[in-house]
Amino acid sequence: MNAESDERDGAAAPADPASAAGEERKSVTGDVTEGVTKEDRELGSRAPGFIKASRTLHLSWQVGVFIVGLAVVGAGIVMLPLPGPGWLVIFGGMAIWATEFVWAQLVLRWTRRKVTEAAQRALDPKVRRRNITLTVIGLVIIAVLVGIYVWKFGIVMPWKIHE
Repeated sequence: MNAESDERDGAAAPADPASAAGEERKSVTGDVTEGVTKEDRELGSRAPGFIKASRTLHLSWQVGVFIVGLAVVGAGIVMLPLPGPGWLVIFGGMAIWATEFVWAQLVLRWTRRKVTEAAQRALDPKVRRRNITLTVIGLVIIAVLVGIYVWKFGIVMPWKIHE
């Protein structure tokens, strides 16, 4: 069945079960340039062709990618409270998952868009002025509170080490 003939007849092409599984995403018309952005064309598995050819091999490939990504994300979560680049490692694990799973590709795309928007907002002169003002006010409040503590109690630590 030709997707172009389905379009001309006015009937939509049936949904491809492979796209629901995250293996491949095509436009309804079969034309990748019409109504589909470059990002949409990149969704889906990036496994080599010989792996995609065999269902069993592809499934084992997906399990392996999932386990490796899970290990990297888990290491990143452990690094959040401990010393280390926790968020960077978590996003690295998401990038590993994104080589195989559409949901991870969409999460990374959303994250990239939000980080770009935040960076653009941070470069706005009004926002920068506001952030600097709030930081200075916060530092003045902390300095006043420390000064009141030192004036009232002196330079004595709140815990008793000598006991």
